[in-house]
Amino acid sequence: MSDVLGNSLKLMVFGESHGPLVGATISGLPSGIKIDENFITSQLNKRKANDELSTQRQEDDSFHIVSGVFNGYTTGTALTILIENNKQHSSDYKEKSFRPGHADYTGEVKYNGYQDYRGGGHFSGRLTAPIVAICSIIISYLKSKNIEIGSRILEIHGVKDDEVKDINSAISKFNSEVFPTISGKKKGLMKEEIIKAKENLDSVGGVIETYVTGIEGGIGNPFFDSLESSIAHSLFSIPGVKGVEFGLGFNFKDYYGSEVNDQLRVDNNKIITSTNNNGGINGGISNGMPLILRSVIKPTPSIGKKQNSITLNPLENTTLEIKGRHDPCIVRRARVVIDSLVAFSILDSMLSR
Repeated sequence: MSDVLGNSLKLMVFGESHGPLVGATISGLPSGIKIDENFITSQLNKRKANDELSTQRQEDDSFHIVSGVFNGYTTGTALTILIENNKQHSSDYKEKSFRPGHADYTGEVKYNGYQDYRGGGHFSGRLTAPIVAICSIIISYLKSKNIEIGSRILEIHGVKDDEVKDINSAISKFNSEVFPTISGKKKGLMKEEIIKAKENLDSVGGVIETYVTGIEGGIGNPFFDSLESSIAHSLFSIPGVKGVEFGLGFNFKDYYGSEVNDQLRVDNNKIITSTNNNGGINGGISNGMPLILRSVIKPTPSIGKKQNSITLNPLENTTLEIKGRHDPCIVRRARVVIDSLVAFSILDSMLSR
């Protein structure tokens, strides 16, 4: 299995949804980073299922740092964080079933039936908990370098948030909210869409928009280790992410080059661009403008509606009604995971410079 991400930084995740614990190990972190356990907890709380919009599986997410920290600072050696699983309902998975839209079938054919299929096993979003915990350290480190990261829920099932007018104040607002949006009215409409899907035994997806300020020009590489490809690689490792775009993204198709080229100018002895249609990256390298990117999250595949599936022994068609506790929408919980892996990719690219 490919459980390791990064170049100068190496991040490995391990564990299963219904195993005794999940965890992550990171190597390559600079020594001397102060560990703020309260901040780690606050980041994990953003990911928690703690309202009617989420699954009823509500884990404590108490974490244990078991290596790589001494006297409250990183040592520069491999750092490992463990998080226990305490709220499993493995009886919901007595029999192996192939849930449509999940990795149940692909996991079966890859691992010849030996995978832990309970709750999605190693494919589960549960493994994003230690990612958030360990990348909280990176977010704190980047903040000390005046690099700020924040994401908001841009869209849920056709309901779209208002435009961001001031990025710096918006990032601060997003990071203080559990369900971050610009518009309170749109937030309410989004929540209504999620509740409606839940009542109909269904689910909805959406779009998360991420902003990064303070990153200097020159970070990243052309071609294979471009800043865009590194961030996209990280984000596509998150369960449910099915699309990533930077700046105008797919909307570039609607314009002339003269309309969307980010023209350079000098402002207070600093080189900036008049627009930021490329989302802060040219040729795979940061240009000093804010990074702007969006991630598309698909509707949660675990739904209560009857769906068509198959059995293996015997090989035949069947119908399936999924049991267990599942999110009607994972967008709200996914945004802190996106912040975490964007932070990882940025620091990895900075250290590789």
